[in-house]
Amino acid sequence: MSVAVPLSQMDVDDESLPNSWSSNDREGMPSYSGQNTAHKKKYYPSTIKFFGVDLSPDNVAVAMVYFVQGVLALARLAVSFYLKDDLHLDPAETAVVSGFSAFPWLVKPLYGFISDSVPLFGYRRRSYLILSGLLGALSWALMATFVDSKYGAAFCILLGSLSVAFSDVVVDSMVVERARGESQSMSGSLQSLCWGSSAFGGIVSSYFSGSLVEAYGVRFVFGVTALLPLITSLVAVLVKEQPVRGLNRPSANYAFLRSSRKHVVELWGAVRQRNVFLPTLFIFLWQATPQSDSAMFFFTTNKLGFTPEFLGRVKFVTSIASLIGVGLYNGFLKKVPLRKIFLVTTIFGCALGMSQVLLVTGINREWGISDEWFAIGDSLVITVLGQASFMPVLVLAAKLCPEGMEATLFATLMSISNGGSLLGGLIGAGLTQMLGVTRDSFDNLSTLIILCNLSSLLPLPLLRLLPQESPDSSLLETTDVELKSN
Repeated sequence: MSVAVPLSQMDVDDESLPNSWSSNDREGMPSYSGQNTAHKKKYYPSTIKFFGVDLSPDNVAVAMVYFVQGVLALARLAVSFYLKDDLHLDPAETAVVSGFSAFPWLVKPLYGFISDSVPLFGYRRRSYLILSGLLGALSWALMATFVDSKYGAAFCILLGSLSVAFSDVVVDSMVVERARGESQSMSGSLQSLCWGSSAFGGIVSSYFSGSLVEAYGVRFVFGVTALLPLITSLVAVLVKEQPVRGLNRPSANYAFLRSSRKHVVELWGAVRQRNVFLPTLFIFLWQATPQSDSAMFFFTTNKLGFTPEFLGRVKFVTSIASLIGVGLYNGFLKKVPLRKIFLVTTIFGCALGMSQVLLVTGINREWGISDEWFAIGDSLVITVLGQASFMPVLVLAAKLCPEGMEATLFATLMSISNGGSLLGGLIGAGLTQMLGVTRDSFDNLSTLIILCNLSSLLPLPLLRLLPQESPDSSLLETTDVELKSN
C-alpha cells in the first residue's frame, strides 16, 4: 500500500522556474489564467480569516469548490459496492473500471488552454465552473437511473471525473492569481485552506456514505450525489470576473490555435528544464508504485464481513486524518526539506502498510485486537502520513508556474503525477490478476500486499532528483514566484 495519496489529484515540482520568461517572450501571447482586466482588479481583504486567508467572496467560492470535491466522496463507497455486488466484477476488473476516473486528470493542460483562451458566454472562469457542475450532476443522475453495465459505469465515472478535473483547473488558476508573489507560508496557508475544505467535505460525506448505502441502496446514494455538483454551479456567481466583450469569433479561433501552438512549444521548453524535469520524474515514479486497495476492499467485505455502515465510519476516520495531515504540514513541516519528508514518510508508510498482512492472516485477533479496530487504526495512521507527505508536492509544483500560463504548466505537472498514479493502479490490477486474487480467493493476498509495499521503496534512490534545500530557501531568492492550490 503506497503512502502516495491517489488521486486526486497529484503532482510535483521543485525549485522555482528561472525568470526566463521576459516580457518580450510573452509578447503577442493571449491572457492566460486571468492576465486580463479580471486579473488586474483589486481584491479587498475581508475581516474574517481562516487558515490565515481572507474569506473574500472569491476565496469562499474557491473553498466551496474544494468542499464539493471532498463531499463527492459520498458516492465512492456506493460505487465500490455497485461494481462488486450489482455488476459482480472481480478485484482486478474493479481496479480497471475505477481507474477510468484518472483519465480526465491526464489532460488537464487542455482544460487550462480552453479556460484561459476561449471565453464561454464572455467569461473564462465563472462559465466553466457552472458547466462543470452541470456535467457532474448529469453523470451521477445517469448512475442513479439508467446505468446497468460495467461499460456504462465506466463512462459515467469518466464523465463525473471530467467535471471535477475541469473545475479543479479553473479554480487552480483563480488561486494562482490571488497568491502571486506571496511567501511560502502564505502558499502553505492557501494549500491548507483548499485541502482543509476538501477534507471537511470528505468528513461530512463519509459520515453518511456507508449508512445511506446500507439503508437505501447505491442508486439512492447516486441520486443524492447528483445534487452536489450543482453547488459548484451556484458558487460560480461569487467569482468576480470582468466579462470579455467584443470578440470576433473567426479571429478569436485563429488566435487560439496560433497561441496554443506557441504555448505548447513554450510549455515543453519549461518542462524539459533540469530543475523542473528531474523532480517531476521522481514524483511520477513515486506515484507509479502498485496498489492493492481493490483487493483489500473485497477481502474486508467478502471475507471479514465489514458492512457498508462500518466502512463509512472508516472513511469518516480517514477524512479526519486528512485534516490532521494538513495541520501537521501547516504547523511543522513547511520548512522541512522535501527529500527528508519523502524519505521518512515513505519508509514509515511501507512499514505501516505491512500491517495489513496481520489483518489478512488474522494475527491481530491472536493479539486481542478486533478486525474492526485494527482496520480503523491502520487507516488513520497511513492517511495522516500520506497527506503530510503530499502537501509539499503541491506547494513546490505551484512554484514552477511562470506568469502568463499558470493553469497550463501546473496542470501539466499534475497530469504527469496523475499518470503515475494511474500506472500504479494498473500495475496493481495486473499483480492482482497474476496472483489469482479474486472475489472469493485470497490465498495470495498477503503476497500482493508485501509486493505493493516494498515497491514503494524503489524510488528512494532517486531522491537526489529533488532539491536539497528547504522549500523556503529557493522561494525567497526568486522574484517571479507563482503559487497555487490543487
